[in-house]
Amino acid sequence: MEQYGEISHMAIRLARAHRVAATHLLNRVGLFPGQELLLMRLWDHDHQTQRDLATALKLDASTVTRTLQRLEHQGLITRSPSPTDGRSMIVSLTPQGIQLRPQVEQLWAELEAITTAGLSDRQHGDAVRLLRRLERNLTLGLPNGGTEPA
Repeated sequence: MEQYGEISHMAIRLARAHRVAATHLLNRVGLFPGQELLLMRLWDHDHQTQRDLATALKLDASTVTRTLQRLEHQGLITRSPSPTDGRSMIVSLTPQGIQLRPQVEQLWAELEAITTAGLSDRQHGDAVRLLRRLERNLTLGLPNGGTEPA
């Protein structure tokens, strides 16, 4: 496998394994991977436009729209037209969405603990630095900073 790109192969395997673990944990509270990221952003900065959410999370608009539709259907967020820009939708948490925060934070902490089990503090820091470097390498020179397919 080395001749075909060992790092790229491992990155795909790591992403897949992380998603499977996240799916398992988030199912406890009725969420799918990716939904928690939008909720986390709203917990930190409620009442923002869909465009701002997409930009902040480096996601394409169609992905954010689909995810928000699901969250809205679950009663976790509401979307309403912006009072200042008729083309924009403001996304806000519902009381149910706000109440979900401690559970999701606990699940996210569990996911982090599972992911980094057995790593020393130094190895943890090294892993974060290496992953950031790999992300930078992949996004350099790509359109839209690598957030959307070309």
